[in-house]
Amino acid sequence: MEIEHLSVHFPINIGTVRAVDDVNWELRQGEVMGLVGESGCGKSTLGFSILRLLRPPGKIVQGRILYKGRDIVRMPEREILELRGKRIAMIFQDPLTSLNPLFRIDQHFIETLLAHEKGLTRKDAYRRAEEMLESLGISPEKLTEYPHQLSGGMRQRIMIGLGLILGPDLLIADEPTTALDVIVEAQFLDLLADLQKRYHLTIILITHNLGNVAQLADRITVMYGGSIAEVGEAGDIFENPLHPYTQGLLASIPNIKLDQPKLKTMPGSPPDLVDPPQGCVFHPRCPHAMEVCRVKKPGLVKKNGRLISCWLYG
Repeated sequence: MEIEHLSVHFPINIGTVRAVDDVNWELRQGEVMGLVGESGCGKSTLGFSILRLLRPPGKIVQGRILYKGRDIVRMPEREILELRGKRIAMIFQDPLTSLNPLFRIDQHFIETLLAHEKGLTRKDAYRRAEEMLESLGISPEKLTEYPHQLSGGMRQRIMIGLGLILGPDLLIADEPTTALDVIVEAQFLDLLADLQKRYHLTIILITHNLGNVAQLADRITVMYGGSIAEVGEAGDIFENPLHPYTQGLLASIPNIKLDQPKLKTMPGSPPDLVDPPQGCVFHPRCPHAMEVCRVKKPGLVKKNGRLISCWLYG
């Protein structure tokens, strides 16, 4: 998948929120891409844009999203409906609000299968749902229960099952561990890693949790203020972050050795995306800001095998 000059705006009463601003991005087949950054940086908006799931007033105002050479932005609605679930699936942040409380678990699976696979019988769809639950370590008996009767971890597994039941190529996981406790979160991440290898999935993992990214991701994309700050191999970024914002993010992780006198923080606040700073959107918080940073926005340049948007590197 290639994203070219993508911009997503949300017109509101006080102006226009530039949630995604001229993003260029590439996703390789079979990789796990970690998409990280502070709240409001555009991570989830980028994920929703890929499936054209933006809620009004949000809209894609420019750019292309090329999936296997076809532009998702300009696809007819009928083709988008076929794409969702069957080729690109999404796991949402809160499974309890994503599942229909009036439907049993089997109804969720059967509806999904019958909508995309014409000629499939309800009996065959139910059997496929049983097989999927067994592969996720859930008893098929749970198919007759309702979402509120399941634990948070089990509901999240159900969401994974719904995402995988049609055999998609790409899975977008939007903050999938937010509602889980630490132990269930660890089990979920192990499961996701196992499923990625078993089904040869390409995964976009949208998260605040850099520990999750370190465990799963092959590459990392760091976003700030609707733009991409840095893209690189996960090991390289953790070992030697180049962008000042990436450096600040990693420095703010608590030290488990407890040998630091206090937590490190970045000064300032995330930018107002209705009226973002001129030039580099990070310059008001950057310890290395130069005059050019205040007047001109940097483009993405290659440095040490990664992409970085910073005037320090040209």
